[in-house]
Amino acid sequence: MSDLNENIKKLKKHIDIIKEEGVLNVIDGKLKNSNSGKKFSNYSPVDETYICEVAQSNAEDIDEASSSSKVAFKEWSKTNPATRKKILHKIADKIVERSEEIALCETWDTGQAIRFMSKAAIRGAENFRYFADKAISAQDGLTLPSGSLLNITKRYPIGPVGIITPWNTPFMLSTWKVAPALAAGCTVVHKPAELSPVTAKILNEIALEAGLPPGVWNLVNGFGEEAGVALTKNKDIKAVAFVGESKTGSAIMRQGSETLKRVHFELGGKNPVIVFDDADLDRALDAVIFMIYSLNGERCTSSSRLLIQKNIAEEFISKLVDRVNKIKVGNPLDPNTEVGPLISENHLEKVVSYFDIAKREGAEIVVGGNAHKKPGWFVSPTLFKNAKPEMRISQEEIFGPVLTAITFEDEEEALKISNDVEYGLTGYIWTNNVTRALRFSDELEAGMIWVNSENVRHLPTPFGGIKSSGIGRDGGDWSFEFYMEQKHIGFATGNHQIPKLGK
Repeated sequence: MSDLNENIKKLKKHIDIIKEEGVLNVIDGKLKNSNSGKKFSNYSPVDETYICEVAQSNAEDIDEASSSSKVAFKEWSKTNPATRKKILHKIADKIVERSEEIALCETWDTGQAIRFMSKAAIRGAENFRYFADKAISAQDGLTLPSGSLLNITKRYPIGPVGIITPWNTPFMLSTWKVAPALAAGCTVVHKPAELSPVTAKILNEIALEAGLPPGVWNLVNGFGEEAGVALTKNKDIKAVAFVGESKTGSAIMRQGSETLKRVHFELGGKNPVIVFDDADLDRALDAVIFMIYSLNGERCTSSSRLLIQKNIAEEFISKLVDRVNKIKVGNPLDPNTEVGPLISENHLEKVVSYFDIAKREGAEIVVGGNAHKKPGWFVSPTLFKNAKPEMRISQEEIFGPVLTAITFEDEEEALKISNDVEYGLTGYIWTNNVTRALRFSDELEAGMIWVNSENVRHLPTPFGGIKSSGIGRDGGDWSFEFYMEQKHIGFATGNHQIPKLGK
């Protein structure tokens, strides 16, 4: 309790400042409200208390931010990569300096447990350091000689880009998108999720303090249907990177089609964790629990479908029930809390609606299945068993601390069940049979697969999904593939034969 009280005391100092200042837009390095003067109120999902007022932007604000980014692009794109590297490292340093503040504010703004958010700021700093170092080689290309030409390729920044980040881990995901864009030489118009705007304000503030030139990173707050739509349609924005729901990704693709925008989508998932009878079942149990109940189940890579081989299902699920019943739900500022509240009342209602759906479809709720009394948007960690692959609880992304258990007989059935959804983000395979792991991972329809492991992110590797789970990849040079264009230049090395017409 002393740690909880200490965190509440520390948070109050930061939140009081945010309450007084509000969350404003930052355009051309200047703080300003929306041009309409409109604001909306932001509340904590922990106890529904008021946090601050937030600028409610529209197309006029987006146009202003995009114009600022377009002007700033002329210089930033030509800035020496060593200078970009230095600024990005300075941003990372300042993130570390304010990491406690970031963690506390993110916890209060999103409901995510402090035990996870305490690492989010450090991961964000690592993202900036990684891409700071890669800024030096971002424009590097290839030398491809042919018989008569010396062919070279070169990358160059695409232009001003729009970045729309989600509410589930907003700080870390903002760094994940913004850092490679800046390293590539792009300028940014960033619209954070309206449900969690606080740490985007802090991050942008850090960037300006670190010496990022005005206009290189403009921050515009507002709702998706207003500011978000304007950003995806704006003619000065050359590309849009979006993290969120698959349905919204489809809408963004339509909205950006008239201006032929490049898009990068990290969307939904209904990811399987497949546990075979020859697996290390104790480690598999730990991973199954962690990958659905951490971060309140509000993560795109969560293993929300447990596919368990029939001959071990009863014992494995019995142990699972025991562990899930012991998960600590509570105030996310308490270091002992493992699951905090969901982001909003609307999202809580969506998650809870699947409890009745499960019962109607014939599944059994063996743990949880209930929301907690107010205040706050808390729901118990929940486990469905006796589910069938065709049920809605097995097909649709719930995006909460809810696990659906499905049994299978053999490898062939497990593969069919795994692939028989519209999503293809991640998959987790538990087996000690190496040839099975190779065979199964080759056929599993997912952009990322871990064998005998939970999701362990390595920045140089590609991150992204297939099918309805997204387009494009983050990480390493894959990020630069999105934020940069390729150019080919061919130099003649002699007097090769040129066809003669009209002679």
